[in-house]
Amino acid sequence: MKTNKTPNLLIATLTLILTFTALTSCSSGGGEDTPTPPPAPVIEAPGKSALTAPANNAPCQDVNTAGQVTFQWSAATNAETYDLKITNLNTNASSSQTDITGTSKSVTLNRGIPYSWQVTAKNKGTTTTASDTWRFYLAGDGVVNYAPFPASPLSPTPGATVTPTEGKVTISWESGDADGDALTYTLYADAVDGAQSPVASNVTTTTFALSVQAGTVYYWRVVANDGKNTATSILYTFKTAG
Repeated sequence: MKTNKTPNLLIATLTLILTFTALTSCSSGGGEDTPTPPPAPVIEAPGKSALTAPANNAPCQDVNTAGQVTFQWSAATNAETYDLKITNLNTNASSSQTDITGTSKSVTLNRGIPYSWQVTAKNKGTTTTASDTWRFYLAGDGVVNYAPFPASPLSPTPGATVTPTEGKVTISWESGDADGDALTYTLYADAVDGAQSPVASNVTTTTFALSVQAGTVYYWRVVANDGKNTATSILYTFKTAG
C-alpha cells in the first residue's frame, strides 16, 4: 500500500516555521534599550567686570619711565579668562592682551597719548561679556595741561547706512578732558572728505542735526578745544539710504 507523504511533509514544514518564528521573537525582544545620553551641561554667561584703574577720564601718572601701565578690574561671575583691549585714541589703533587668568595686567605704552580700554570676560561657553569703556591720558614728560580726549562717535555707527528723518541725520559724539577743562567743539561734515567748511563751530553741545541727501556717503570729524589744546578725531563715515 502506497503511503501519501504530502500531509506529513506540510505538517513538518509548518511546525518548523512556527518554531523558528517563536525563537526569533523571543531573541529579538529581550535586548536592553539604548540609554539616553545625559544633557549637555548649561554654561552660564560670564558677568560684567567693573574697571578699577587707570581712572576714567583722568591722567595716568603712576607709571615708570618706560610707560608701563597696570590695568586692574573686578572679577566677573562665571568668568575663567579675560581679554584686555587698549585703543590709541589718536590713531584708533587697538592692541589686545588675551586669555588673562587674573584681574590685572601690566602693559607698556607710549607716553603723552590718550587711550581707551575695555575688558571682556569669557568662559568655555559661546557668550562673552564686555565691560564699560574707560579713557585715560598717559602722562608725558613736562605736560602741564592735557589736550582733550579725541571725540568718539555715538551715532551714526561708523560705516552704517541710516535713514534720514525729515531730511536730516543727527550726529552725536562724546569727549572729555583729563584736566576737567570746559570744552567746545567744531564739527566738519560733508560729502567730500570731511575737511570742507565746518557745519558747526565752537559749540558746547555734542549733537548736531545735519541736512543730507539720500543715497550719499558723508564724512565727519570733530575738533575738541579746551582753550589751551585741541584734539581732532579720526574721520568717520555713514551713508544715507535711498
